[in-house]
Amino acid sequence: METDKARKSLKQLANKGDVKSSRILAKEIVRSNKQKDRMSVAKARLGSIGIQLQNQLSLSKITGSLQKSTEILKLSNEAIKLPQISGVMRQMSMEMTKAGIMEEMVDDTLEELDQDEELEEEANEEVDKVLFELTDGKFGKVGEVSTTLPNEVEEEALHEEEMDRMRRQLEGLING
Repeated sequence: METDKARKSLKQLANKGDVKSSRILAKEIVRSNKQKDRMSVAKARLGSIGIQLQNQLSLSKITGSLQKSTEILKLSNEAIKLPQISGVMRQMSMEMTKAGIMEEMVDDTLEELDQDEELEEEANEEVDKVLFELTDGKFGKVGEVSTTLPNEVEEEALHEEEMDRMRRQLEGLING
């Protein structure tokens, strides 16, 4: 605003013909313009310094967070004992392998039992044929020849009773 006033005054003096006063006002206007430029540069520098200070503050906050994270990781590493965990994992792997082998063995045994039942049926049919032929039809069909021992028969009966009891309980749970 002062520069604008000085320019108006300079024009008035120039119109009057006062050269000396005009020169002084002209120098003052030049100084004022330089001062404006310096203030603009200073303002830009201050803005830049403000941004740098904000960056420094942000970096210090990040550094603090990283330090806390590092402490937490150290504590968690101390709490989690890696050798013990790897030992447990090895044991678990061995148990799972054993379970897989056991399952295969059970499957193989069940397959053999199925084959044994088929062989037993065929044997019973052959026994019936031989008895019929040798006795000239007097005995007819005798029935199945049992290959299980009495203890095995009792165990099978107990197993069947247990299965029936479990089925009744399951039905009770489903219906109740």
